Amino acid sequence: MVIRDAPSPNHDERPPGGPIDTLVLHYTGMRTAEEALVRLRDPASRVSAHYVVEEDGLVWRLVPEGRRAWHAGASHWRGRESLNGRSIGVEVVNPGHEWGYRPFPALQMAAVCDLCLEIIARHAIAARDVVAHSDVSPDRKQDPGELFDWEGLAANGVGLWPCAAATGCVAADTPGTEAGVTAFLAAIGYRTDLPLPVLLTAFQRRWRPERVDGAADAGTFRRLAEVAALHGGNGADSRGIDAGAPART
Repeated sequence: MVIRDAPSPNHDERPPGGPIDTLVLHYTGMRTAEEALVRLRDPASRVSAHYVVEEDGLVWRLVPEGRRAWHAGASHWRGRESLNGRSIGVEVVNPGHEWGYRPFPALQMAAVCDLCLEIIARHAIAARDVVAHSDVSPDRKQDPGELFDWEGLAANGVGLWPCAAATGCVAADTPGTEAGVTAFLAAIGYRTDLPLPVLLTAFQRRWRPERVDGAADAGTFRRLAEVAALHGGNGADSRGIDAGAPART
């Protein structure tokens, strides 16, 4: 992994005494890496990140980790708000959904993995706190999106992914109830004051990329139960089922 410096002026002090305990992964969502680097270093843009990872694996360091980069905006995870003050932000070069979303090359994902492992080790970031921008801002953001290889990262020690052995926690043909779905989302770390389809779409982008439609179908509910178990809570009864009202689909 090659890291080069391209300093951005867009940063400020972190809150005094606060931890660095969250890693937020983004895509750049611009047509080229050059455009992204210009924007992230433009004082007028008021945005930045600590790192940018190009498609060939080259890594740019824009903001020192001890400083607050401006990447997450209005954000929430596990009851924490305004995550810029406690997070490291990594932008992964990809045109995104607006400019021709495409798979992330293997060289790029390898560099992302290596970079994340170093960040996690430096700051003792828990696996459950390695998140997508869409996880922490589900009503505003889609990145890094359903083509990002979260499963591969988890296999190499970055973040979480449910294993096949977890699939027995909810019957395959069991649909979710609204209360049960909401409880699982809360147990994972999502804010729950947004419309359920918005939250489920964000969840699916991260955890069930084969179906991103915001519906609480049986497969999505089963995956919710699996992921909630990884995060230390099931939010419902012993089968992962809540007896509340039917879920919106």
